Formats: sequence, structure tokens, C-alpha cells
Amino acid sequence: MNIETIRHEALALAPQERAQLAEQLLSSLDTLTETEIEQLWLQEAAGRADEIDKGIVQLIPADVVYQEALALLK
Repeated sequence: MNIETIRHEALALAPQERAQLAEQLLSSLDTLTETEIEQLWLQEAAGRADEIDKGIVQLIPADVVYQEALALLK
């Protein structure tokens, strides 16, 4: 099973189940060394940069995100 399949299946879960899964996944990272965690973040950053370069994701300007965040807080 690849990560996209897992992601798709996980997002189909009920919110509470997704929260439980997220908690379990995050707690599983506690056993990693600092070097392993750094490597994972580097892989994540490279993957996100690749998605941007390929036009897979839509970038949102920071000022738009800021304004939307402020609107949510009101």
C-alpha cells in the first residue's frame, strides 16, 4: 500500500478516528533520533517542493492566509 492510498483511506475516516490515528502516528515519532526526525522533515520539504514545482498544489499568498485566519478568529 502506498502513501497516497493510505492518505485517501485515512481521510475517509470519521473526524474522531482521524484524530486518534494522527495521535498514534505522532507518538510513534517520539522514538526516533534527532537525526531521523531531521531526515524525515527534509524528505517532507523536498516532497512539498516537488509538488509545487509540478503544479500539483496551489500556493496561497501569505496575506490571503493571514486575512482568512483573522476572519476565522472573529
